[in-house]
Amino acid sequence: MAQSTTGLAGKVILVTGASRGIGYAAALEAAKRGAHVVAVARTVGGLEELDDEIQDLGSSATLVPLDLRDGEAIDRLGAAIFERWGALDGLIANAGQLGVLSPLPHVKPEDFDKVMAVNVTANYRLLRSTDLLLRQADAGRAVFVSSSSAKSARPFWGLHAASKAALDAMVKSYAGETEQSKVKVNVFYPGAVRTAMRAKAMPGENPDTLPTPSEIAPKLVDLLSPAVTESGKLFDMTTGAFSDL
Repeated sequence: MAQSTTGLAGKVILVTGASRGIGYAAALEAAKRGAHVVAVARTVGGLEELDDEIQDLGSSATLVPLDLRDGEAIDRLGAAIFERWGALDGLIANAGQLGVLSPLPHVKPEDFDKVMAVNVTANYRLLRSTDLLLRQADAGRAVFVSSSSAKSARPFWGLHAASKAALDAMVKSYAGETEQSKVKVNVFYPGAVRTAMRAKAMPGENPDTLPTPSEIAPKLVDLLSPAVTESGKLFDMTTGAFSDL
C-alpha cells in the first residue's frame, strides 16, 4: 500500500465525526495531502477549529454540522456533493458511539437504539447517499472505522460489539457488490488510541501509554489512496496489515 503525501491533491474527501479525535486528525491529514475535506460532525466549535487548521495548511474544507441520526440530512448531503462536485473521491466513516458497558439484559432500549442508529444505520445511510458518487470518481475509496470488539465480543461489551459486527458485515457485503467497479471499501481497526471514547471505556488507563489520533491518522488516510487494491478487508493498526473480515 503506497504512502503518499500528495496522493489526494484535488480530491474531495468526506469525513464524519470530524470535530475531535480520530476524525479530526484524519480530516487534517487528508487536507495536508491536498484534499478538499467535507467535515461532518455535531459540534460546530470543533469543526470551526478544524477549519482554521486546514486553512493554515493552505487547504480548504466544507463544514457540515449534522446529526448522523438524521437520515434525510444524510440524503441531502449526498445530493449537495453531487451538485457541487459530481463525484466523491473518498469517505472516512469515523463517527461512532461507545454506548453503555453493561450486561446486555440491563441495557435500556433507548441506549441500544442510539448506538445502532449511529454505528449501523447512519453508515448504511451514508453508503446509500454516496454510492453513486464513489462510483463516479476515478478511484472511489471508502473506509469505515470499526473496532476489534466486533470479533472479541467481551462480556459487558455486547452492545458495542454487536453494532461494530453489523458494520463489518455491511462493509464486506458492499465490497462484494462493488467488486466490478473502481470502488474499494475497507474497515479500519484503530486499536487503543488516546481519545475521549477510550477514556470513557477504560477510565483507569494511563492515556500517556497510548498513541494519539494524529499518530494513527496517516495509516487511516492511506486507505483512500488510488494505489489501494484491497477491498472488503480489515486493516488493523495493531498488526499493521490487512486481513479478511
